[in-house]
Amino acid sequence: MELVFATNNLNKLTELQNIITDSIVLKCLSDINCKEEIPETGDTLEDNASQKSTYIYSKYKINCFSDDTGLEIEALNGAPGVYSARYAGEDKDAKKNMTRVLQELNGIKNRKARFRTVISLIIDGKEHQFEGVVNGQITEIESGKEGFGYDPIFIPDGYTKTFAELSLDEKNKISHRGNAVKKLVKYLNTNYTENK
Repeated sequence: MELVFATNNLNKLTELQNIITDSIVLKCLSDINCKEEIPETGDTLEDNASQKSTYIYSKYKINCFSDDTGLEIEALNGAPGVYSARYAGEDKDAKKNMTRVLQELNGIKNRKARFRTVISLIIDGKEHQFEGVVNGQITEIESGKEGFGYDPIFIPDGYTKTFAELSLDEKNKISHRGNAVKKLVKYLNTNYTENK
């Protein structure tokens, strides 16, 4: 079974290829010659994920899925949330985004946060959504070189290392995206790959 993952983010693609089973051939946007910027104008992760997968399915008529992920910080009333990628500006600079978060949390004791991913899958024109969540804490300084985005300032509950200090395998076992993808794979295996 072929599925297009509506992303050009190679970090995300690598993470997913590690999780997805061999029965599903994963392609990215460049594989279908999609070079345009896909709109993300929704007010929620659910809206954005749906907007991206709907755009690809409508234009290319290919079974596909997309995701949207947000870092939701309790002391910041859920921010940056749906605006995580461009929290410090439209250039989507991860370093600037982390700096802004750490500045806004300066002096605040409550560091509780969670990463949340929503996947929108469209197969044969029907949409299904899957959610993955991981709870944790925001650090006071960046630490680690692995991962991407806010990984260097997020320590998942039950761990003493940030996502950026964990290996890809360790992260995938517990991460928000990993949890959402496992639900996606289970759905696909149950409804598609085993029956054909």
